[in-house]
Amino acid sequence: MRMLMHVQLPLEPFNAAVREGTVGAKIQKILEAIRPEAVYFTEQDGRRGGTLVVDVDSASDVPRLAEPWFLAFHAEVQFRIAMTPEDLAKSGLEALGKTWA
Repeated sequence: MRMLMHVQLPLEPFNAAVREGTVGAKIQKILEAIRPEAVYFTEQDGRRGGTLVVDVDSASDVPRLAEPWFLAFHAEVQFRIAMTPEDLAKSGLEALGKTWA
């Protein structure tokens, strides 16, 4: 299942890694390990962050995806299910509307 993984990076230890010159290598190592479909780094609530598109086959995939961020940067990580237009078309919204209207 395709999910959006939102990562919020606190100032520390991220700033320390920037000053030490290790931040790029740490991020690259994480991305090579979790192999996201896409990655976008951005601001989130005034902090450094990123949104990754990842594939999650089962709940047991979550630690593999989140733990590197927790351990390397003390990050906060959230997962959101992401649907394509085709996924939404298969959802049966019309039938649900008739059932629950």
